[in-house]
Amino acid sequence: MQNTTKAATGMTGVDATGVVIVGAGPTGLTLACALARQGVEVRIIERAEEFHTGSRGKTLNLRSLEILADLGLGERLAAAGRTHLPFRKYFAGEFVNETEPFAGARPTATVPYEASLWLPQTRVERLLREQLAEYGVKVELATELVDFRQDAGGVEVHLADGGRIAAEYLVACDGGRSTVRKLLGIPFVGDGDPEPMMVCGDVEVEGLEPDAWHQWFGPQGAFMLCPLPGTRRWQLQASVETDAEGRAVAPSLESFQRLAALHTGREDLELTNATWLSTWRVNVRMAERYREGRVFLAGDCAHVHPTAGGLGMNTGIQDAWNLAWKLGYVVRGLAAPALLDTYQEERLPIAAWTLDVSSAGMAAVVAGVGTPGVGVEAGRVGDTTGLSLGYRWSRLAGGGVATVATDVADGPDSARVVTGGADGLLLAGDRAPDSPCPGSEDGPARLFEHFAGDHFTLLGFGPGARTSLAALPAYVRPVPLDDPDGAIRAAYGITGDALVLIRPDNHIALIAPADGRADVLAYLGAL
Repeated sequence: MQNTTKAATGMTGVDATGVVIVGAGPTGLTLACALARQGVEVRIIERAEEFHTGSRGKTLNLRSLEILADLGLGERLAAAGRTHLPFRKYFAGEFVNETEPFAGARPTATVPYEASLWLPQTRVERLLREQLAEYGVKVELATELVDFRQDAGGVEVHLADGGRIAAEYLVACDGGRSTVRKLLGIPFVGDGDPEPMMVCGDVEVEGLEPDAWHQWFGPQGAFMLCPLPGTRRWQLQASVETDAEGRAVAPSLESFQRLAALHTGREDLELTNATWLSTWRVNVRMAERYREGRVFLAGDCAHVHPTAGGLGMNTGIQDAWNLAWKLGYVVRGLAAPALLDTYQEERLPIAAWTLDVSSAGMAAVVAGVGTPGVGVEAGRVGDTTGLSLGYRWSRLAGGGVATVATDVADGPDSARVVTGGADGLLLAGDRAPDSPCPGSEDGPARLFEHFAGDHFTLLGFGPGARTSLAALPAYVRPVPLDDPDGAIRAAYGITGDALVLIRPDNHIALIAPADGRADVLAYLGAL
């Protein structure tokens, strides 16, 4: 059943809910699923009359795969996508070489996924909508926010058809041209290239094997065709075509065919059935703040950046994952509203880092267009897996270190957000690693199975931690660990008996001594 009730205010014709989400892309859908799983009443509205069909983003990185698996989508994603895709590179029409960024990659004890998953965004959205429907929530198409009002008690959303929705909170996931952000007057700081950079589209291709991402670089620019798993379609990206006066030519099937002949030198490639025709410009912008009272920004609404590294869809999903548990805990009365301040505190520096890394990656790709053998992997100038991104500077990083640390100075600036044990240490704020769970015949086989859900998890290493696991709040799952082969201790760097508190978004909240029950309860009480 749709999560909709009549407003407690008694206002006639006003529906009420816990959270209204504007925008049904991957960010909004991830947020809606994570809130609905907690039992939070949620409505997700989308002004488009139909769901998007263009491929747009096409990879899920390792961190996003962990998140979506926690939401129950792991097997369905794996069945729909592919993990290994060679990059076949040409220069001035001639084959140069072939590389595969994740060649030889395998799952490890701490990382359950071997490689990014190639899967068009439209398919990711469909799977998320299916998951959301299992909670009784459906995307409301052709439902456009045109205004809203907020006060200390909630938010009232005004719709284009005259309808109104009363909610406790509003989250804008409505893209780079966000109506909500503009109504709030939040500056979208940065710059963009006024000239078209690339044309994009989805096409069918005759005469090309869909076993690789074909990338033609050369003096005349770039032309790329990437096969979309589970379909006959390809995503086309190319330098924009210009006319005799140097003006950009609007994308069309005919212009795509001309670009194919120009860059590949092949007359046998036939492009047909072109859809999602788009001209893409470099845009690097970030919202000055992510919150205004009871209204939040997430995904492209909060940050836009170059496509290098494939971080767009992934950063939005990870925004939603950070916000969802906090918003859910506040709406459910498990935490004070001040917890919501940590969303901007944690995610705005990640966005700044993403803008820096993707801009540097795009510059590297553009510089390599005139060099034989260079392809889009030149844009991987930083960690694009998402696994090393953490929140060590956050007020939610309760302290403690698994191994003795010296001179750790990670802060909230974009140059230092990559943490996650990169220096050999696990600190509060880092992503919590996965690990096999030996000795649990009837229980979960991996730590991530213990973590799955909207609860905190308290890991108790060794017999000395047993008493600290008793009589915890209902939203904390105690997990005693004997760990006879030392696999989990190795993953966490734990050498003695200890407690490790894991947040609902699977980041380390606190590392404490085995008898540190009081520390754990004080941390939770502070929420």
